[in-house]
Amino acid sequence: MSQSIRVLIGDDSLELGISWATAFKEAGMYAITRPKSGKVLVEYVLTERPAVVILDAKTPGLDVCDIIKTIKNNVDYSPVVFVTANYDSAKVEFEVMDAGADYYMLRPFDSETLVSKVLSVYNDKLAGKRNTLADESDIECVVTEIIHQIGIPAHIKGYHYLRTAIILSVDDPEMINCITKLLYPTVARMYDTTPSRVERAIRHAIEIAWDRGDVDTLNGYFGYTIHTSRGKPTNSEFVALIADKLRLKYRCTALYSRRKTATPSKESVVNV
Repeated sequence: MSQSIRVLIGDDSLELGISWATAFKEAGMYAITRPKSGKVLVEYVLTERPAVVILDAKTPGLDVCDIIKTIKNNVDYSPVVFVTANYDSAKVEFEVMDAGADYYMLRPFDSETLVSKVLSVYNDKLAGKRNTLADESDIECVVTEIIHQIGIPAHIKGYHYLRTAIILSVDDPEMINCITKLLYPTVARMYDTTPSRVERAIRHAIEIAWDRGDVDTLNGYFGYTIHTSRGKPTNSEFVALIADKLRLKYRCTALYSRRKTATPSKESVVNV
């Protein structure tokens, strides 16, 4: 299946476009890069008709939403459209999804993660599914990706405890409000350990991230919400910030889905 997928990347830089194209080719797909220029990019897409188009949220020359709408406004051609961005904005995500994008992905991420997600979304679309971030398996994948990007190694216990704590807090915000009496004991029962060990392991994981992790990535997720003078975030701050970001993302996606269902139009019909 992957060998028949043609991917067009709207970025011909060595840092992003070319490195991504190499990863797609290594996975057995056909990948090409094109200059990151709005109007020219639209012409390339409509002429070459790739199965997957990858765009940057900030594409010079033409608003990315206009690019998506132009591409999607074809009766006999509807590629999978990915939009990537190096900044977190629920507003931008909602706008590009509303314009017709199939997936919004926040950088940084490694090339293998991009290839895996493109294959997943592409296959889901072939199967007639609309991609949302609301199912359990996808939530776990997103949380895992975030923890990996932040710099927490997978071999330590705190990695697993922290991932579970964030997922539980996304599902039930009350968990983080009762972290000692509710969240730690719940995670402890799932791993057959004690609440105090869960707390210490999560603390250790966060300390590793702050001591060894990439500063730009940490700032990308936490911004100025954690003051340098105060040092590292507490366990509850760390879990709450990640869980809140994900919960907002899910609400944005749900609102998008409800709006499309309530106001169907020709533009909302995707031929697969």
